[in-house]
Order: sequence, then C-alpha cells, then structure tokens
Amino acid sequence: MASTPTREVARRVFAREFNDASYTFKESDDDRAPVYVLLPTGQRANRVFLVGTLTETEDVGEDSEYWQGRVVDPNGDTFFMYAGQYQPDAASMLRELEPPAYVAVVGKPRTYETDEGEVNVSIRPESISKVDEATRDRWVVETAERTLDRVKRYKEADMEDPATDEYISMADEEYDQLSIENYRQSVVGALESLQDEQAEASAD
Repeated sequence: MASTPTREVARRVFAREFNDASYTFKESDDDRAPVYVLLPTGQRANRVFLVGTLTETEDVGEDSEYWQGRVVDPNGDTFFMYAGQYQPDAASMLRELEPPAYVAVVGKPRTYETDEGEVNVSIRPESISKVDEATRDRWVVETAERTLDRVKRYKEADMEDPATDEYISMADEEYDQLSIENYRQSVVGALESLQDEQAEASAD
C-alpha cells in the first residue's frame, strides 16, 4: 500500500537566521522530492511558520499581479514573500491587507541568485492570515525556545563524531563563515523587544 505523503512540519525561525539559510538540497533524485533549505542552526526546513508585522505590500508584477510583502520580526529583520497566480489566496490577502498589520504566514522557502552572485531567500506563502498582538507574542516566545534548542544542539555536537546529526554537520560545512552566536542574539533581542513593548503598554 502506498504511503500517503505527509506535510512537512513548518519550522519557526527568526528572519535573521532564515535570510542566512542560502543552501538548498533534496534527499532524493525524484523530481517531486521536497526541496529543503538548511537552517544555519542545523535543521532542514521545507516549510516555515512566522508571525510578524506586515509593513509593506506591492504589486511588482509586469504582465500579471505578483505581490511582494514585507514582514518584520521583533528584531526589525525582514522576511520577504511573493505570491502570484499560483498562490491566489495569499495574493488576494496581500492585495487586501492594509499595513501595518500582524500576520501569520505559512509558506515554502525559496532561494534565488542575484546578478552579483548573492543568494536571496524568500517565502512562497501557502496561507496568510491577520492575527492579534497576543498571537504574535506567543510566536516570538515559542520561536525563541525552538531557536535556543537548535543553538544548544549545534554547540554540543562533536563534528568529528560520525554519529553527529547529519544536518548539523551539513550546516557546519556549508555555513562555516557564520557565527551561531548571531542566532542566540536574535532570541535575546526579540524577547527584550517584547518586554519593552509590554512595559510601555502597562505604563500607558
């Protein structure tokens, strides 16, 4: 009996780490095999889940509608997403939403190389929904926990040990110029910004 393909878990990640995730790979030669981006903290991601502030939308299409959305996380770092005729629900949300607004986005990472040879990372959204501040705050706390877990696993890994998690080894090889400490700092910055917002709200 053929097994039913299951949808990949949508990984929670802050924009700084997501934008550094420039390496993609497949785990089989099958044309329909999922494409993964490799997070620098050593986890593969075929889908991501983010919540942040939609700050800008723009139709950047030439012949048909092709919407760009910018979503900013608590650190001020930006996720870019693009939706066109093949993502009609997401495109219509980007057309209708009035920034600034808190949004939750589930989508697939996409990479493309610029003329200068740099790799840019964006999201092809499967769904976009407007959410409240409490939902955004919960996402920040849970994403902080997941990121710290990944950083801890990465730091404790022995790269010389053949039994080390393959994605951590891959990240060590592909992203040797990146400091894992950057992503711990993203966590600290995001949580501090939440505390500042809450302090301001209680002072009003």
